Amino acid sequence: MPLASNEPKAESGLSTQPASEPKVWTDAEFMALPQDGHRYELVNGELIDMGNSGMEHGWIASNLMIVLGGFVRTHKLGVMCDSSIAFSMKNGNRRSPDVSFVAKERLQGLRRLPKGFFQGAPDLAVEVLSPSNTVEEIHEKIVEYSENGTRLVWVIHPDEQYVLVYHSPSPDRLLRLQDALEGESVVPGFSLAVSELFEELDF
Repeated sequence: MPLASNEPKAESGLSTQPASEPKVWTDAEFMALPQDGHRYELVNGELIDMGNSGMEHGWIASNLMIVLGGFVRTHKLGVMCDSSIAFSMKNGNRRSPDVSFVAKERLQGLRRLPKGFFQGAPDLAVEVLSPSNTVEEIHEKIVEYSENGTRLVWVIHPDEQYVLVYHSPSPDRLLRLQDALEGESVVPGFSLAVSELFEELDF
């Protein structure tokens, strides 16, 4: 979840708007952005190039997706999504957590998921920190998640090997290696030793 440039790459052919006149992006326009290897979030009318996350970042997110996703699928609790999805916030921003979960109660009546973006925030949002992330950036995302219906946020810090747990814009708990990451009422029954997120390679 790296902090990225406030402008898209010049070669993409995308234009920027004056700060006083932010562009209002439609879902169709956002989805039609060039498939040039870049991932974008839309924040206050500006495209934020999320760049490349790095191998360790991707490994942690993928491992959590495998373990949590397997539990969610087995118990038919809802759906898991990776960072390629964008969630539409009430203020028009499009946010893409590294890992996210949407409970089945919010998907009743659907046989297939939307091809576009999901209206509202996920029930669980997971952000894996990168060295370039700022406190302000992460706080803004957590505030938006909370304001749009997210019930649980996990912020994973690979370098310091801890997880911050949020139910509101202020963290409730700091989990160390000896602790367990719990799904609580959002993903009932799920538990994972924090140490498993940061295991060294053994092969």
